[in-house]
Amino acid sequence: MSTKEKKYTEVNANVNNDHEHKLVLWNDDVNTFDHVIKVLMEVCGHDPYQAETCAIIAHFKGKCTVKEGSFDTLKPLMTEMTIQQLTVEIK
Repeated sequence: MSTKEKKYTEVNANVNNDHEHKLVLWNDDVNTFDHVIKVLMEVCGHDPYQAETCAIIAHFKGKCTVKEGSFDTLKPLMTEMTIQQLTVEIK
Protein backbone atom coordinates (compact mmCIF):
# COMPACT_ATOMS: atom_id res chain seq x y z
CA MET A 1 0.00 0.00 0.00
CA SER A 2 1.45 3.35 -0.96
CA THR A 3 1.72 6.21 1.53
CA LYS A 4 -0.98 8.12 -0.36
CA GLU A 5 -3.40 5.16 -0.18
CA LYS A 6 -2.68 4.68 3.52
CA LYS A 7 -3.42 8.33 4.34
CA TYR A 8 -6.64 8.20 2.31
CA THR A 9 -7.79 5.07 4.17
CA GLU A 10 -6.99 6.60 7.56
CA VAL A 11 -8.89 9.80 6.75
CA ASN A 12 -11.92 7.89 5.52
CA ALA A 13 -11.90 5.67 8.62
CA ASN A 14 -12.00 8.75 10.86
CA VAL A 15 -14.83 10.34 8.88
CA ASN A 16 -16.90 7.15 8.95
CA ASN A 17 -16.49 6.77 12.70
CA ASP A 18 -17.97 10.22 13.27
CA HIS A 19 -21.08 9.42 11.23
CA GLU A 20 -21.53 5.72 11.64
CA HIS A 21 -25.06 6.05 13.05
CA LYS A 22 -28.22 7.81 11.92
CA LEU A 23 -31.07 9.21 13.99
CA VAL A 24 -34.23 8.35 12.08
CA LEU A 25 -37.59 10.05 12.62
CA TRP A 26 -40.60 7.87 11.78
CA ASN A 27 -43.98 9.12 10.66
CA ASP A 28 -46.87 8.75 13.06
CA ASP A 29 -50.52 9.74 13.11
CA VAL A 30 -50.28 11.42 16.51
CA ASN A 31 -48.03 14.48 16.33
CA THR A 32 -48.72 17.68 14.46
CA PHE A 33 -46.28 19.15 11.97
CA ASP A 34 -45.80 22.11 14.31
CA HIS A 35 -44.81 19.87 17.21
CA VAL A 36 -42.39 17.82 15.11
CA ILE A 37 -40.80 20.97 13.69
CA LYS A 38 -40.48 22.51 17.16
CA VAL A 39 -38.78 19.39 18.57
CA LEU A 40 -36.39 19.11 15.62
CA MET A 41 -35.37 22.73 16.09
CA GLU A 42 -34.95 22.47 19.87
CA VAL A 43 -33.36 19.04 20.11
CA CYS A 44 -31.44 18.63 16.85
CA GLY A 45 -30.60 22.28 16.25
CA HIS A 46 -32.34 22.39 12.88
CA ASP A 47 -33.28 25.73 11.38
CA PRO A 48 -37.02 26.14 10.60
CA TYR A 49 -36.63 25.21 6.92
CA GLN A 50 -34.58 22.06 7.67
CA ALA A 51 -37.02 20.97 10.40
CA GLU A 52 -40.03 21.48 8.14
CA THR A 53 -38.33 19.59 5.30
CA CYS A 54 -37.58 16.62 7.58
CA ALA A 55 -41.16 16.59 8.88
CA ILE A 56 -42.53 16.56 5.33
CA ILE A 57 -40.14 13.80 4.22
CA ALA A 58 -41.10 11.67 7.23
CA HIS A 59 -44.78 12.27 6.52
CA PHE A 60 -44.65 11.26 2.86
CA LYS A 61 -41.84 8.67 2.85
CA GLY A 62 -42.49 7.17 6.30
CA LYS A 63 -39.13 8.11 7.78
CA CYS A 64 -36.33 10.66 7.57
CA THR A 65 -32.75 10.72 8.82
CA VAL A 66 -32.60 13.87 10.95
CA LYS A 67 -29.04 13.62 12.31
CA GLU A 68 -25.87 11.62 11.79
CA GLY A 69 -23.09 11.01 14.27
CA SER A 70 -21.69 8.69 16.87
CA PHE A 71 -24.04 6.61 18.99
CA ASP A 72 -22.99 8.54 22.10
CA THR A 73 -23.92 11.83 20.42
CA LEU A 74 -27.27 10.60 19.11
CA LYS A 75 -28.48 8.70 22.19
CA PRO A 76 -29.41 11.80 24.29
CA LEU A 77 -31.18 13.30 21.27
CA MET A 78 -33.18 10.11 20.78
CA THR A 79 -34.08 10.05 24.48
CA GLU A 80 -35.32 13.66 24.44
CA MET A 81 -37.26 13.19 21.22
CA THR A 82 -38.89 10.08 22.68
CA ILE A 83 -39.87 12.07 25.78
CA GLN A 84 -41.43 14.59 23.38
CA GLN A 85 -43.53 11.68 21.97
CA LEU A 86 -41.74 11.38 18.60
CA THR A 87 -40.97 7.96 17.17
CA VAL A 88 -37.22 7.76 16.54
CA GLU A 89 -34.50 5.15 16.36
CA ILE A 90 -30.76 5.00 15.91
CA LYS A 91 -29.56 2.93 12.96
